[in-house]
Amino acid sequence: MKFHKHLIEKIIETLVVIFSSDVNSAKSVYADKAIEKQLKSNRKWGSRDRKLFAESVYDLVRFRRRYWNLAQMADTDFLNPEKVSEFEIWKMWLCYIFDRGWEIPDWIYEDYGYILEDFPESFFSSQEDWNEAKKELNFAQFQSYPDWLVEHFKQQLSDQAEPLLRSLNEMATTYLRVNTLKTTPKELVQILEKEGVNIRQIKRIDSAVELVERKNVFMTKAFKEGLFEVQDVSSQLIGELVEVEPGMRVVDACAGAGGKSLHLGTLMKNKGKIISLDLHDWKLKELRQRATRNGIDIIEVKVIENLKTIKRMENSFDRVLLDVPCSGSGVIRRNPDKKWKLTLEEIQRLVELQWEILTQYQCLMKKDGKLIYATCSVFPEENDLQIQKFIKKFPEWKVEKEIKIFPHVQGFDGFYGARLVKEHSPSI
Repeated sequence: MKFHKHLIEKIIETLVVIFSSDVNSAKSVYADKAIEKQLKSNRKWGSRDRKLFAESVYDLVRFRRRYWNLAQMADTDFLNPEKVSEFEIWKMWLCYIFDRGWEIPDWIYEDYGYILEDFPESFFSSQEDWNEAKKELNFAQFQSYPDWLVEHFKQQLSDQAEPLLRSLNEMATTYLRVNTLKTTPKELVQILEKEGVNIRQIKRIDSAVELVERKNVFMTKAFKEGLFEVQDVSSQLIGELVEVEPGMRVVDACAGAGGKSLHLGTLMKNKGKIISLDLHDWKLKELRQRATRNGIDIIEVKVIENLKTIKRMENSFDRVLLDVPCSGSGVIRRNPDKKWKLTLEEIQRLVELQWEILTQYQCLMKKDGKLIYATCSVFPEENDLQIQKFIKKFPEWKVEKEIKIFPHVQGFDGFYGARLVKEHSPSI
């Protein structure tokens, strides 16, 4: 592996920006935004350099604690922004490339020899010593999670916690959802192949295809024409769980930028009505643009101003989708910053918010409709325990179908979904 000095210096510069920001601050810098900024500023980089840059930054964010410790810095300081400078990041990067089996470039000895001098003399010459150093790290240090988060996973998921945490450190596969209003999976394979993008169909769900080799698919003509959206299989399975039909009235009550609204629109064959709600108008504006690109005109967006917005739509919908705000614990592999920014207090706040949404928004459903509750979390406290609590408080409800998806089991993002129906007393 040949490392260009300018590229590596940009990697170090980007990591300093990320690591020197307070993870608990509103001004905290996210890896994807920092990467995007550098890629836009260095458009002349080739595909190899762009890939190496993005993967290196993500890997060092993902394994921040591991490489901080292997670089022989105090474990208690690994999240302390005041302890971060270029020096510490260079040390982490050297440990990272050695761990990957890559040679230290000659220019390091010439221009950054003082960093190497901070390590023991034989540190990067003995693989046996290196392996011993890794063995000395405990599970949380090596897998690179905060202690409290490892314990929380264990409390929530018992013996499934460690294999799940390992899987959340793996690179996630990218899946596309075929817009069946405009094309078919088979046709999309052929169309993207002509654009140099290799995809393949998968068996689990008809509308999903797998991106075989990482490419910037957002620049393709096929994407700009609305032939597909980037969407994980788990998220697509939630769309299918809603069990919509053409002509229905559906509300996506926590729509965000509308990935699931768009999927529902295709499943309904662009017939009926979808009301997409969110607290943030800027997200809904993005949804409008995406709907236009997808050729879907049955979506109407509305900002939730207060609870009156919900009350005005009581008993109006055949399907109510509550894709509630959650910890995102099931998608950490796509958002490695999440493991450092998440707090126990935030999880508790989200659990309370989920309960409010579930209990307050149930009124949107028509008498014979169905309510779908979904998260991208793997924690039972946000998932089935919420549903059990709901049914205990409102015993007229029952679960018609439930899905639990875990990265270490099915290989897709961690998601939970439950479809509920309301039992009605027989008329006398």
